[in-house]
Amino acid sequence: MANLCAPEKFGADPANVQWRVVRGDTATLRIEFYEDDEVTYYDTEGWIYRATAYDQSGDLLDALDCVSEPGYVDITAYPSVTKNWGLKYAANVAELPFDLQVIIPNEIEDTVWTPVIGTIYVLGDVTPGGTL
Repeated sequence: MANLCAPEKFGADPANVQWRVVRGDTATLRIEFYEDDEVTYYDTEGWIYRATAYDQSGDLLDALDCVSEPGYVDITAYPSVTKNWGLKYAANVAELPFDLQVIIPNEIEDTVWTPVIGTIYVLGDVTPGGTL
């Protein structure tokens, strides 16, 4: 979970997150936005979220599901996407860059902000019938 204080300077210093995902599983990452008191959620009403992972092995952009509530967004990678991440048999089967983009509607021009960038570390599944 990444906690971000009020975005007073959009585009400045995005959080760099390392997210560990087991190939073939569902994985959810919650990003929270806080006021300066670091207790109260920031008012995120009307914000639009997009998260994307880049799978270099197939040169593909995978859209990740974003579900928001006031003050936070949950980013989810479903098995239909994660099962294709990594082509080898190893403990760490792939590393994918990802980011979260936020669009904040404004009357004149929308603010586009990337508060989170990072790497998804894909781990092999060792369960019988898994994806290792």
